[in-house]
Amino acid sequence: MTNKADIGLVGLGVMGQSLALNFVSHGYKMAVYNRGGRRVDEFIQGPARDKDIIGTYSYQELAAALKTPRKVFLMVKAGAPVDSVIADILPFLSPGDVIMDGGNSHFQDTVRRHNMLKEKGILFLGIGISGGEEGALKGPSIMPGGDERAWELVREPLLAIAAKAGDNEPCCAYLGPGGAGHFVKTVHNGIEYGDMQLISEAYFLMRELLGMSAAEIGEVFQSWNQGELESYLIEITAEILSRVDEHTGRPLVDVILDEAEQKGTGKWTAQEAMELGVPTPTIAEAVFARSLSALKDERARAAKLLNGPKKEFDGDHDQLLEDIRQALYLSKICSYAQGFALLREASSHYEWNLDLGQVALIWRGGCIIRARFLDEIAGAFARKPDLPNLLLDPYFQQAVNEGQPAWRRVVAAGAAFGVPLPGFGSALFYYDSYRRERLPANLIQAQRDYFGAHTYRRIDMPGVFHTQWQG
Repeated sequence: MTNKADIGLVGLGVMGQSLALNFVSHGYKMAVYNRGGRRVDEFIQGPARDKDIIGTYSYQELAAALKTPRKVFLMVKAGAPVDSVIADILPFLSPGDVIMDGGNSHFQDTVRRHNMLKEKGILFLGIGISGGEEGALKGPSIMPGGDERAWELVREPLLAIAAKAGDNEPCCAYLGPGGAGHFVKTVHNGIEYGDMQLISEAYFLMRELLGMSAAEIGEVFQSWNQGELESYLIEITAEILSRVDEHTGRPLVDVILDEAEQKGTGKWTAQEAMELGVPTPTIAEAVFARSLSALKDERARAAKLLNGPKKEFDGDHDQLLEDIRQALYLSKICSYAQGFALLREASSHYEWNLDLGQVALIWRGGCIIRARFLDEIAGAFARKPDLPNLLLDPYFQQAVNEGQPAWRRVVAAGAAFGVPLPGFGSALFYYDSYRRERLPANLIQAQRDYFGAHTYRRIDMPGVFHTQWQG
């Protein structure tokens, strides 16, 4: 019995291999399987050589190699492949065994699989994992949701392999039942889309208005990473901008085609926000910006036909640079505020009882959006667990109140000089809409009543009203 493995892993892609090595480095014996034995051989003879890892060549062999209750970690492509693996391995599992899906699955698929497996006595966890290859190997942020009994069985190994924050707390916690873990990971990725778009807009402003070189902009990001903007994405942006292309001698970023691809999690975030009626314009604009970037041929034609401002920026260079820094920070606050508002509404709608402060804490290390100010977000929810929006917390309220003049100058400069800023602009307009007691929606409702008799409510008396607008 002692020769059997603690955990089985299916899927030896880059992430799967890294996770297997991470588990082994923390004292857990692994059994691994991949469809087609060649990758198993390559892994066992390569990165896993002389490590406590058993290579298996069938689901039956994998199940037989595991201690009971069996714990099987799936690291396969989301969608049909997950269902296929579950169907193939299920005959070799017993009631009380645990399946963990560590891919980027849609949370509704996770709910469906959980319900199906529950009928068969198999415990299921949908586990969001962020951190890429390095995170998987050295410590990712881990977001488990599903059967709490399953969590208790795998709690120790998951906490062991997770990233550790500055206070040495594991960046992993049980988030709730059903699809809670994969939903939190989806929103993490939506916020990631927003972050990346905002950073790219700051870079574009420095390039287009201030005429700075990639290396100079990289130095700016490096300095910003020492303050309130400190984050993984700011850090790697500085490194990217300093890299020189070995073929041309130009900055590498300058020879990369300006088409940003996407795998769908940002779109899922925006779609779910629309389903739940939660405004997440900055995240949605980040998704649309990637879609617009993909229209490269159309944009090339439009550039020859459509005019924009011809004037050049002749203002204070240093002032604009500082304004961009503040605009980036405040836009980032709004983007995170939108993401956490979505988590709050989803938690209520799906009855997950998410601890939003805990979510912020497990995002402090390992994941792509790890950043210094996540401590402030955790603090905001510690002060007021039912906080409806981060903008209402005193810390963030003070930040946006003090920094918004710079924010407005940057968005105005983008409009004046024809530099597209969908991220900065949507974040500012979200803030302005949220802070206004009265919006023009009264006119929209009147229009709806005019053409569709959709009725309206009044500000001066209770009830529902309809006006015969014509005649």
